[in-house]
Formats: sequence, structure tokens, C-alpha cells
Amino acid sequence: MSSTNPQTFPLILGITGASGLIYAVRAVKFLLEADYTIELVASKSAYMVWQAEQNTRMPPEPEQQEQFWRQQADVPKKGKLICHRWGDVGATIASGSFRTLGMVIIPCSMSTVAKIANGLSSDLLERSADVQLKEGRQLIIVPRETPFSLIHLRNLTTLAEAGVKIVPAIPAWYHNPQTIEDLVDFVVARTFDQLNIDCVPLTRWQGGFREKF
Repeated sequence: MSSTNPQTFPLILGITGASGLIYAVRAVKFLLEADYTIELVASKSAYMVWQAEQNTRMPPEPEQQEQFWRQQADVPKKGKLICHRWGDVGATIASGSFRTLGMVIIPCSMSTVAKIANGLSSDLLERSADVQLKEGRQLIIVPRETPFSLIHLRNLTTLAEAGVKIVPAIPAWYHNPQTIEDLVDFVVARTFDQLNIDCVPLTRWQGGFREKF
């Protein structure tokens, strides 16, 4: 009989063309450092955003893309990372019989939100998200958009009603952040909290605001 230890199952990491790819880089970093297995799929638009935001080309070939993400995350060896082409709808993660811990989409564009909310699966990322929903597994999205239109809010509500956990890319300041990474890591940590994954160094709230009168 196979092991039922949750860490033996991979976590699907979806990366869309929303601005803020640093969220994805930090998520990859902490998961690999904690020896998780990641099944990574980036949408077609994510390639264009990398070029626009970082002036860097993300290679489409899975083997080269693995090295790309490891270099970006500065984790050359730990964990396991499997990358998939965005159009490979025959990949393992497109099937409900492939067991996973769930799926995190970070960052998540409003286009992806709309497609998942309406049951559309035009690429591997959207199909993988649809599979998590139909199998009753955890799906967590990190939307990165502002302001939200009424259409955005209605689509997010539809996902919430279907059981999707929504963790907006909104950092806090009570942990006394000193760098951009500190702000990003707060969002990544709260995202992983939804899966009971605790692998991000984070000063958690210990109580306070006790004002003396």
C-alpha cells in the first residue's frame, strides 16, 4: 500500500500573467527548500509578463524551465520540480486520478478567475484548476488586481461559493516588514496556511494593541 503522508503528494503551482511574478518565485523557493514536490504550469501570458517585468525570457521547454525557476528561486537542488507546457492538456495534472495536495494559483489574473468560474479549460492551468474543483480538492488563488470591477467580484464570489480559498495579494505590516520580500512572503505564508503548509519564516501575530488609559 502506498504512503498516505500528505507530503508524498505533489502540490500544483499555477502561474498566470498577472503582475507580481515575485509571488510565484518566493512560493517556489519555500516549497523546494521544504522538500515539497511541485507540479508547475505557467500560462501563456506568464511568459509575456516575465519579458515585460524582468526583461527575461522564460524557456518553454520543461527541462529548461525547471532550471529557470530554480535559478530565480535560488534553490539549485532541494525538493522536486516538474514543469509542464501550458498547452499540454494530456499532462498528469489534467487528470483527477493523479493525486495531489491541491493547487495554488499565484499570482492569479482576472482572466483566469473568469475562466475557472465559468468552467472553461482552454489550457493546462485552467484544466488543472477545474480538476481540483471536481475532485473536491483544495484550490487557492491569489488574485493580483486593483480595483476590482463588479464582474471581477461576481466571478470571485462564484469561486468562493464553489469552495475556492481566495487570498488577495494584500500584505500586512504588523510583522514589521523591512524589504519587499518581507511583504511578499507574508502573502505566500498566508496562502500556504490554507493548505496547512508552514514553510515560510514569518513572525505571526502574538496579540497587542493594549492601550493604557
